[in-house]
Amino acid sequence: MLLKLSTVAALFMVAASSTVAAYPSFVHSETLAPVISSIESDVIPDSYIVVFKSGVRAQEHSAWVRDLQRESAAIGNWEDNSSDEMLSGVKHVYDMGPFQGLAGRFSPDVLDMIRSNPDVDYIERDQVVYASETQKNAPWGLARISHRKALTLKTYKKYIHDPNGGDGVTVFVIDTGINVKHKEFEGRASWGATIPMGDADIDGNGHGTHCAGTIGSAAYGVSKKANVVAVKVLRSNGSGSMSDVVAGVDFAVQEHLSLKAQQGRKYKGSVANMSLGGGKSRPLDSAVTNAVAQGLHFAVAAGNDNRDACNYSPAGVEAAVTVGASTVKDERAYFSNYGRCVDIFGPGLDVESTWIGGPTAKRTISGTSMASPHVAGLIAYYLSLQPEDSSAYFSGPISPKEMKALLKETATRDVLDDVDSRTPNLLIYNGGKKDGYYAW
Repeated sequence: MLLKLSTVAALFMVAASSTVAAYPSFVHSETLAPVISSIESDVIPDSYIVVFKSGVRAQEHSAWVRDLQRESAAIGNWEDNSSDEMLSGVKHVYDMGPFQGLAGRFSPDVLDMIRSNPDVDYIERDQVVYASETQKNAPWGLARISHRKALTLKTYKKYIHDPNGGDGVTVFVIDTGINVKHKEFEGRASWGATIPMGDADIDGNGHGTHCAGTIGSAAYGVSKKANVVAVKVLRSNGSGSMSDVVAGVDFAVQEHLSLKAQQGRKYKGSVANMSLGGGKSRPLDSAVTNAVAQGLHFAVAAGNDNRDACNYSPAGVEAAVTVGASTVKDERAYFSNYGRCVDIFGPGLDVESTWIGGPTAKRTISGTSMASPHVAGLIAYYLSLQPEDSSAYFSGPISPKEMKALLKETATRDVLDDVDSRTPNLLIYNGGKKDGYYAW
């Protein structure tokens, strides 16, 4: 214990004498900020997400933490210092309005020093996040969301829709990336960001490409004119870190705000789809909540554990639209999570869409990961149909809260089997009508 205290004291002296950056001054708190983790989580060793209190700017603290970690490694206080990422400490800085934080790999001594900073609200252990799917066969989802009644042989392959749905709307696909050269995207797919350090600007998994295809491809998309942007947060094996996912949300928020500033009154809105999840994570839930508060529409997968969706992130975020999976027989998919945190259901079993490996590749897979893009695509579809700013009916872009209410109001009710009383029995519908009139 004496050795640990002396090491911490040495680091304090290094920080105090440094002339590299101007650090915020503070009196170290006797009460350490809590370090939390989810029971369901697969923790990443020595990796943490630091969340600051309201009113504190993360940028003011990032240089201080980064230099502390460098000095800790330099004096041999941490054996695991073999890479630049570990030496630098800070990997991400989050700046999403009220949600301010940073993430990185920190030695035990540096972690204690961060915890003693009174500006820190809490710290969460970083965790692995997974994209989930189950491979099956046969397309049907688009037809189902454009018909009130169960599909028949006559309606099975008929998708009734506005061919210009999604025009002018951008959807951020926070996932494994997108095969942007796939011909079904018709040039409307672009690469936004690669968050995992050292990874390539390519979808090496297929999951993100499949989701993007359901959102906005010509053959498989709900919203056939939407722009889709790859925000890669998961590696080719379909997993990644929670801190990278939060950074992906941050990127989408900044891009959304930039588009809004550029387009002014003509801006119809942006959407984010997150077909991934893990154990409960306060930073991720806070990031998504704040993203929605800044006007970014969010669709998230309920999860494939056949359990209560409230126990997972980001499925439990109230501000987002949490999507369960349904089948062609109008049943809750056997794997789909359920409960009060599920807002609505979308097709999620045997969904065909775009894939990796070539410009015409396709694949049929299953999961709530496939259901959520149906909703993200439908949100983009509805946003694009808003009245133009020159119209007498224009009253400003619809908010995420209003959109969530609209999805529920226009949904097909009480047609799904195996949905308990705690779970809303609502299946998405693209008719855009309420009591016989257009929702707008």
